Order: sequence, then C-alpha cells, then structure tokens
Amino acid sequence: MSRPGIHHPGASAVAAKGWVQANKWLLARRLSQALVVAVFLTGPLWGVWIAKGTLASSLTLGILPLTDPLMVLQGLLAGHLMTATALLGAAIVLGFYVLVGGRVYCSWVCPVNAVTDLAHWLRLRLGIEKGLNLNRDTRFWLLGGVLVAAAATGTIAWEAINPVTVLHRGLVTGSILGLGSAALVTAAVFLFDLGVAARGWCTHLCPVGAFYGLIGRAAVLRVTAVDRAACDDCMDCFSVCPERHVIAPALRGAAKGVGPVILSADCTNCGRCIDVCSKTVFRFGTRFRNAPTDAPTGSAEADAAAPPAKVA
Repeated sequence: MSRPGIHHPGASAVAAKGWVQANKWLLARRLSQALVVAVFLTGPLWGVWIAKGTLASSLTLGILPLTDPLMVLQGLLAGHLMTATALLGAAIVLGFYVLVGGRVYCSWVCPVNAVTDLAHWLRLRLGIEKGLNLNRDTRFWLLGGVLVAAAATGTIAWEAINPVTVLHRGLVTGSILGLGSAALVTAAVFLFDLGVAARGWCTHLCPVGAFYGLIGRAAVLRVTAVDRAACDDCMDCFSVCPERHVIAPALRGAAKGVGPVILSADCTNCGRCIDVCSKTVFRFGTRFRNAPTDAPTGSAEADAAAPPAKVA
C-alpha cells in the first residue's frame, strides 16, 4: 500500500516505455542475483554440482576457481598461507571487476542488495523521509577496521558476521543454524535500512562495497548521461540511485566542460537511472566516450557514428 500524494519514481517511464522497459535492468539484476544463488543450490538439492562452495570461495564446473579477494587479503594479513588455487581465484575476480566496475558486485551479485532495495522501495511507498545521516566514508573506516582485525587476531574475523557471507552460506547449506543466522542478519539489515537510515548498509556502512569500489575505480563499463540535454529535471534518477551523488557531475556538468560519463567508483552500474528515465537520458557505455557535449544523439546509431572522445 502506498500513501496518497507520494511520488513514485519511474511512473513517467512506465507510461512512456511500458512496465518491462521501465524495469528491464532491475529485472536483469534480480535474475542475475537469483542465478548466482541457484548455481550453488543445484548440487545440494539435485546432485548437479555447477559450483561448490560459497561466494567467499568456490569452484565452478570443477575447473574455475573464484575467490573473494577481500577474504584473501584478510587471510594474508592474518598470516595464513593461501593456496595457489585461492590466489588464482582472487586474481580472476579482481580482473573481472577491474574491467566492469567493482561495485557491479553490489548490484548484480550480492544477495543482500535485494534486501536493501526492498527496504528503500518501502521507504518511498510509505513516505519515510527522515532518518539517521551517515557519512559515506564510514564504510572505508570499517574496511580498515576489518583489515586491522584480521592482522591483530590472526583470523578472518569479518567473515563470521559479514551479512553477505552469512546469508549466502545459510541459503547454500540449508541447515537450521545457517538459515536462522541468515534470517537474523537479513532482518537486521532490512530494519536498519527501513527505519534508521536510508540506504544505510550498502551506501554508508558495508566494507565489502567499499573494497569493490576501490578495485573498480578505473573500470571501462560505465553509465553515461549521453542525452543529458533532454533531461526534464524530474529527479527520478536521483530518487532511485543508491549513490545519488554520482549523478550530478555527469548530468549537470555540461556548463563546466564535464563529460557525460559517470566516473565515480561509487556507482554500482545498477541501471536504475536508465530504467526510470522517460527521456532516455542514460545508457550503458564506456569511460572512453566522454566528450563534454550536451547535444542529444537521439539514437544508439547516431551515438556510434559520433567521433571518438578523449580518454578520461
């Protein structure tokens, strides 16, 4: 149920493009997150082992190691001897997120993201505007604390309480204890985001998101406000963006000679700004097409025919 008079971001996009087109990247993300969990569940449920392990460390199809580089870093600081397989898995993951953007992990892989998105959706529907103001840099302090704790205790202490690890492990193992822990952690994050601080966990506190943001600072894949001259100032993109401060430089920067590509490492490449914009201001592109122009292209074909821009 929604409160009368509350603006619903994306309503104009639904009217202009239809519901599916106005939610296509959101639907794609939910499918991606569900598939990530599903590939780990096929083994325990049906004996078809696509991936063994968890998001922290896994072996896919019996040959592809994938390891959370933050976990490996904690292990090294704790003085643990990491196997060659673990180091290779971390290198593969690092390479992928350096290319596509580290915080793609947050919006396309992390199962906690669906929980925090639901909390934010409810905040908008219920008209909950006020909340605790947190500093975004807090997550970097917490990241530093995670690494210090590993070095000081000789353990990968964070993984015992990491909401991502706890939730994913609970889903994969299916044990009563695991599911109970997952439920408690999920409820805590949900209630915190709903009643205490808007986008509190992912945007302000999560050290995992802070780490992946750091490793994706020079990523090639970016959201670009390529048709920013068509913007009608509806503010829907700001309403749905989990890191709304990343939008303004690209969207409003034409007068200052700033290109239309969102270059901030905080951007999660979630695509919601693309979804909810009825004027098709945003689209996915690369960091290299960043000429400071605000002339609308009108089509992907026209954009492709434009002269190459300088590398940012």
